[in-house]
Amino acid sequence: MAPIVPQVHDVPARPSADTLAALGAHAVSHLADALRRPDGATGVLRPRHRAGNLCGSAFTVRLPPGDNLFVQHAVDLARPGDVIVVDVGGSTDVAVVGDIVSAWAAKRGVAGFVIDGAVRDLADLSTHDLPVYARGVSPKGPTRVGPGEINVPVVVGGMAVRPGDIIVGDVDGLVVVRPEDVERALAGAGQLRTGEGETPAALGAGRVDRGWLEAAVAAGLGGGL
Repeated sequence: MAPIVPQVHDVPARPSADTLAALGAHAVSHLADALRRPDGATGVLRPRHRAGNLCGSAFTVRLPPGDNLFVQHAVDLARPGDVIVVDVGGSTDVAVVGDIVSAWAAKRGVAGFVIDGAVRDLADLSTHDLPVYARGVSPKGPTRVGPGEINVPVVVGGMAVRPGDIIVGDVDGLVVVRPEDVERALAGAGQLRTGEGETPAALGAGRVDRGWLEAAVAAGLGGGL
């Protein structure tokens, strides 16, 4: 993990409420397929809350493992609808968010957490609706001494995230939609949702066209079966 240089920035620009609503209406799997960008989606960071999907603007934090001072600071600085995205380098030895921090974040209107690290108080988190995605769980509590960085580019679960990127999450995992990719993501996800919506009826009627499969297998075998 690169050295942390204490710094706090604002989010350069946040997406509109209409953009968030449009993206949040789609399955993460459809958005990921529409973007066709392997580093933009992950299932490594799993939902730790009771229920509910996530969609909001990334408010990023980078921390040393085992410390959550700047997570606490981020909760106070974030605006309603922001997703606090926490990069601790994947360390799961010490939790950096628990029930008290998450409850305060919910009170502040934070949309949720994405943590490439550990949480604790899972018995409480799992009964709440504030979306919390994390790599792991640990009973150990953090220190509060810093340093930390707020609203800098981070990497969580293999995903590169910039402040103001859009984070969408459901039970399958997470996807990052960059502002410049919103139209492409919405168009592609819409087509996929329409196509997959027709599939169950077609399966029931026994009229699914599998012709594409033979051609694809043939191509994979160098042109012949």
